[in-house]
Amino acid sequence: MNHKQLKYFLALADTLHFGRASNLCFISAPTLSRQIKQLEEEVGVPLFIRDNRSVSLTSQGKAFVAYANATLNQWRLFKGQCQTEQQVLSGEADLYCSVTASYSYIYELFAAFRKQYPDVELNLNTGDPALSISHVQAEKVDLAVAVKPKELPTGLAYTKLGEAKLQMVAPIMECPLSDQINQMNKETLSWSDLAYIVPEQGVLKERLDEFCTLKKFKPRVYAHVSGHEAIVALVSLGFGIALVPDVVLSQSPFKQQVRVLPIDNDKTGIEIGLIAKSSRLKDPVNLAIWQTAQKIFNKSIENN
Repeated sequence: MNHKQLKYFLALADTLHFGRASNLCFISAPTLSRQIKQLEEEVGVPLFIRDNRSVSLTSQGKAFVAYANATLNQWRLFKGQCQTEQQVLSGEADLYCSVTASYSYIYELFAAFRKQYPDVELNLNTGDPALSISHVQAEKVDLAVAVKPKELPTGLAYTKLGEAKLQMVAPIMECPLSDQINQMNKETLSWSDLAYIVPEQGVLKERLDEFCTLKKFKPRVYAHVSGHEAIVALVSLGFGIALVPDVVLSQSPFKQQVRVLPIDNDKTGIEIGLIAKSSRLKDPVNLAIWQTAQKIFNKSIENN
């Protein structure tokens, strides 16, 4: 087996879909299928159960995930350690963040990093920010942009990228929800009477729970949503109000279709940073990304 086959295997194990996995690997679905079949022949057991409708891991396949991750991580660490200070830094790194973070934080980070280390391959995956820490812990990625939790899990390192303010947004369009809000006292809104769009998990959900506890009510949830960007869209359509970071709102194509409601709560800020396993920072490539992020943040502090 080779390292490419291990990467193909992990992509399919993560997506459980040949089409999506082949797109992530930049190969055709038939090529991916052949590579997986060759890998299974070499291992000697089926790693996936396939039928016309679904793909799932066998028990041996689930065990092979840990082996594949460990093998690739050790290989990349070894390659990094073999590089001398005189050599041009090369290798690759996988990062995960939300779509908004790719505009707000990762763009500047990648621009600065690519300028200094043009031979490093950077792979970016986007998705629900609530999954950032779990992806790092599961070693699906090397680094991720995440909202800083109250307690950082053991074995993880964190460096600050910036801050965001949480804002309660409501629709502007004419709808029953807008009428309901307009009839309320603007300074003492009846929060318990309103419908809410709520994140499925993560720090943002925790902050909304804290807000509701402070106001002594249980929210009437219209929908649970994965991903902050989709929350603003549902609010703009009048389905409910929601608590979102201002950085998400500023990047949203629906920002002109929502309004910000006043919140008399001083705990409305969140801190956003880069997360990585401490052990993965032994890799020179990951460490270089980490140090670049720190330089950018320190420079922003000096300029302010």
